[in-house]
Amino acid sequence: MIVAAAQFAPAAGDVEANVRTAAGLIRGAGAEGARVVVLPELALSGYEPTLIGATPALHLTEDDPRLAPVREACRDTGAAAVVNGPVRTAEGRPGITSLVVGPDGGLLARYDKSHLHGVENEVFAAGTTDGRFTLDGVRFALATCYDNRFPDIAERAAADGCAVYLASSALDPNNDSFEKVYPVRARDFGLHVVLANLVGVCEAGPCVGLSGGWGPDGTRVADAGPDREGFALVPVPDAGERA
Repeated sequence: MIVAAAQFAPAAGDVEANVRTAAGLIRGAGAEGARVVVLPELALSGYEPTLIGATPALHLTEDDPRLAPVREACRDTGAAAVVNGPVRTAEGRPGITSLVVGPDGGLLARYDKSHLHGVENEVFAAGTTDGRFTLDGVRFALATCYDNRFPDIAERAAADGCAVYLASSALDPNNDSFEKVYPVRARDFGLHVVLANLVGVCEAGPCVGLSGGWGPDGTRVADAGPDREGFALVPVPDAGERA
């Protein structure tokens, strides 16, 4: 199986434009054989917590019509996509939410970031449950940026039979996660780790891309580069290979 780690610089507050870009990346990765495409943290709105808090129109719903191009891209390519944005919760505040759109365009799973960081606590509601979905017999775990600092999330994923750990993030060039978090989670828990990171300037600062993956031994296996829109293709074992 191939998982694509996609990256781009979202337009701040322009959901429609960002959905179009996400759909294009899904189509491009799907054409190269990707079965799952992962997008960065708050890719649908831009990582702009202050703007999101002040603009309720940016808050999405699970069945939001603005996501139609993503659903269509998934149906046309037969790929699933993990798209992250501000999605309404029962508490009123949005979550920092990964919606997993299946190959049929339907919703496979939802995960709300459980460990909020800094200004995020003023705008978003924290999630309380782990994120999981299964495709083609492969079990996937979901995590978002600061979540990855907490090894118990990856530990539970491995214990729950997950083979692949998908991380949507917004990381600047000085963040040590590329050396001290993602490869460590992979190595410590025997997981294939796939990271989708933003590029461009946002409220988190300048984000550095470098989306890609690590094998279960902690070795880098794919890298999309530091500053371009695009994706890296990460091979992960399918259910038969793992068996």
